[in-house]
Order: sequence, then C-alpha cells, then structure tokens
Amino acid sequence: MYEQTIHLHRNAPNKPAEGQACNGCGVCCALETCPAGRLRFLQSKGPCPALTWSDSEARYHCDLLVDPGKYFGWLPWSAEAFIRRQLARWIAAGKGCDCSAEIQD
Repeated sequence: MYEQTIHLHRNAPNKPAEGQACNGCGVCCALETCPAGRLRFLQSKGPCPALTWSDSEARYHCDLLVDPGKYFGWLPWSAEAFIRRQLARWIAAGKGCDCSAEIQD
C-alpha cells in the first residue's frame, strides 16, 4: 500500500465515494496533476499549481478551468470558452469522482 500525506483546507468537504458527484474536496488534484496540468506545469505529482481554494464556496476549483487566461496568457480572450470546454472534457470535469484514494484524518 502506498501512503502519501496531502494538506487541504480545514473546511474542505469530505472526499465523495468514487463515482459520486465531485464536491470540490481537492484530494485528486492534491495527489497528482491531471494531464492538462502536466502539460502546462511540467509536473506529474501534486499538488497541482492550479488547485485553488474558494472561501466563498468552501471548496476547491481547477483554476485552469476557471481562469485559463491566467495560465495560457498567449490565448486570445475569444478562445477562453473553447479552452474551458476542451479542458473540462479532457479531465472529465463534472463526470464524478474518479479518485480511488482512501482518506485518513
């Protein structure tokens, strides 16, 4: 069994069961970097630099999806919606939790 320690915001929601709807717990992105993040940040281990905490929503977001212009400055503003859709598809955003990690407090 492989063990890894990750640090998350104290108000982060508990990780949902694999296959359940994503709730922004941040576990997956704290463990490893997704394919899009690997290309952008040239790293495979987490935490992903685009993992961003939202105080107002008490959850994590992928900042690559929220603000792609911040990370892809060469993109024209008109391409941001297209990039968001492509990134969301690539990382299966909104398709449910695909993280099989078991969490211990």
